[in-house]
Amino acid sequence: MIVPVLLVAGFLGVGKTTLLNHLLANPGGRRIAAVVNDFGSVDIDAQLLGTVSDGVVSLKNGCICCSLQGDLLRTLSSVIKRDPAPDAIVIETSGISDPAEIIRNLMDPVIFKVAPLETVVTLVDARRLLDDPDLAKDALWRSQLRAADFVLLTKTDLLEDEERAEVEAVIGRDKPNAAIFDVVHGAVAPDLLFSRDLVATRVLPRPTPTASEPFAAVTWTSQAPLSLARFQTVIGQLAPRTLRIKGILLFTEHPGQPILFQSVATRGTLAPSPLPPPERLTAQLVLIGREGELDAEEIDRLLQTIVMA
Repeated sequence: MIVPVLLVAGFLGVGKTTLLNHLLANPGGRRIAAVVNDFGSVDIDAQLLGTVSDGVVSLKNGCICCSLQGDLLRTLSSVIKRDPAPDAIVIETSGISDPAEIIRNLMDPVIFKVAPLETVVTLVDARRLLDDPDLAKDALWRSQLRAADFVLLTKTDLLEDEERAEVEAVIGRDKPNAAIFDVVHGAVAPDLLFSRDLVATRVLPRPTPTASEPFAAVTWTSQAPLSLARFQTVIGQLAPRTLRIKGILLFTEHPGQPILFQSVATRGTLAPSPLPPPERLTAQLVLIGREGELDAEEIDRLLQTIVMA
């Protein structure tokens, strides 16, 4: 059982709980387990509340919320063993904590094997960043920002266009503009936070009505032998143009061993996969990006170069 992890960071009052409530209320068919540092301080939407036992709230839609008790491994192990098991785990960090330590723990091979870190998002209060210029000099704030795969700007509805550009310039010292997104009332497209299931085949999905930006996906498959060395070269070209890539592949360098590849922003991982690609396939990849920015023909052309002659 492998359950991907979404890590949510950001200062106090930036909107992390609003984001968490939105995810729990709109799980997109997923059973989400929310793990928070201070369970008692999280204001779960009353319409979601279900039963409470042993420090766990079982929500009416099948999701759960619990506190981070003891070490992270023990908490995640307890969550994964629940019946039914969650499809994803969201960890909300404390507003005064540096996510770097949690990230180091999540990258531990024992944890990564069952609960791999999939995405790190940091929320930034755009209005506060302008009103308090010293915030950008704060060591903790900068550490939270550097840890992020994606930066989610809150309260951008309170900004003029030139102020929005000023905020982007400040964050741009550490993150590319392609990794910065606006979020209103906690609404974020699931494709940004979670890898799409590999069975998905749609190329241009409809915009998610609850999110501020629509996303698109391209699926690529192959039945031919593949080169790992060429794949790594091609991914170096594709990663900066996409938001996420996920797939299962068979490479000639590792016969009989399916490889799971995941890329989020500029962070990519290769690991043994417990499952092979679908029957007769040597690769199944899903690439996700902003709608209008994915060129399916170019992606196919680049990926065809990993095929062994």
